[in-house]
Amino acid sequence: MADEGAVSAGSAPAEWPTVTAISLTGTIKVRTTEQGLPVALRVDPSELHRDPAHLANEVLRLCQRAANRAGLAKRKQLEEAGASAATLALTGLPTEAEVRQLEQAEELDYDMEPRSWLRTL
Repeated sequence: MADEGAVSAGSAPAEWPTVTAISLTGTIKVRTTEQGLPVALRVDPSELHRDPAHLANEVLRLCQRAANRAGLAKRKQLEEAGASAATLALTGLPTEAEVRQLEQAEELDYDMEPRSWLRTL
C-alpha cells in the first residue's frame, strides 16, 4: 500500500490546503480541498477502458480520501495557529484518529486489489 493514499501538500493559499490521493496502481490521481472539491485530476489513458461507473467510483473514493487528509491538514493549521479544542470541535474537521479509522474502514469495504499488476508503459 505504498502509493495508496499518498498525500502531498498543494500550493494553494494556506486557507485552502489541498491534498493528492493516488490509486493503488498509480493511474489515477486526484487533488482536492478539504471539502472534497477536486482541483486537479489525472487519469491514465489505460483507465479509460474501464466501466465508466467503476472509474467514477474510484475517482469519488479518491476525492473522499484526499478531502479527509486535506481536512486533517487544515485542522493542524488551526491547531498551530492556537485554536482551542472547543473551536476545533466546532469546525467538524477530522482528527488524525478519525482519518485513520475511515481509511481502515474503506480498505475493508472497498476492493483494494488492482485489476492487474501489468501496466502499459
